[in-house]
Amino acid sequence: MIEAMRRHHKWSASRIAFELDQRGISVSRRTVTRLLAHLGLNRRKIIDPTGATNREPQKIVAERPGHMMHIDVKKTGRIPDGGGWRVHGKGSIEAKKVARTKKRGAKTGYVFLHSAIDGYSRLAYTEALSDEKAVTAVAFLDRARAWFAAHGITHIERIVTDNGACYRASAFAAAMGESRHQRITPYTPRHNGKIERYNRILAEEFLYARTWRSEHERAAALDVWNQHYNYHRPHGAHDGQPPALATPTHVNNVLASYN
Repeated sequence: MIEAMRRHHKWSASRIAFELDQRGISVSRRTVTRLLAHLGLNRRKIIDPTGATNREPQKIVAERPGHMMHIDVKKTGRIPDGGGWRVHGKGSIEAKKVARTKKRGAKTGYVFLHSAIDGYSRLAYTEALSDEKAVTAVAFLDRARAWFAAHGITHIERIVTDNGACYRASAFAAAMGESRHQRITPYTPRHNGKIERYNRILAEEFLYARTWRSEHERAAALDVWNQHYNYHRPHGAHDGQPPALATPTHVNNVLASYN
């Protein structure tokens, strides 16, 4: 009924909520707004006078290795020595000890996972760094370029990022070289969806897949995770083959998979 009202009358969410209330159906304006967004009808300009949708979603597709490199930073809490509450449980003596140190101002802090992924092959490179400043992002970009070059991706045509401060800095712009820097529309992370999906995989299969006793232990395992993801983990974009096999050099790493 909500979809029909939107398509036929072009009513706003407030008007639809009002009309439904007049018919004895209580639905909040916010609920109507969320439903219209889910249906892709939240913008009036994409609905034709006939009620049909005049805009189809466009996919962002990389045509070749190096065509688009997606870069992002994932912020995650630093693990205290001995492990956090995931090891000892909430309410434990160790967890309360960490809470007391936070109240005194001695915070554990954060780790910033800088990641770059090739949009075509899905080959990914991740480093755990201490901050997300421009100088750190530039240094990471240089190392990422060298790493991708070792896999045959020697020329990066476009670098896609969000609008974080480190990516808006003049130092980062100067580091582009011959690459084109494309910043996504603000508050639209789906435009950088490949790296967002990779961050989710990183969280589910590495960050929270096991119990870590210290930040040093997790940082040491990150290199193994990079090996596993690129050389062993099957990827749906390549019919179950790992990303490394889609690179120009068809790298095949013989190390054991991450466990």
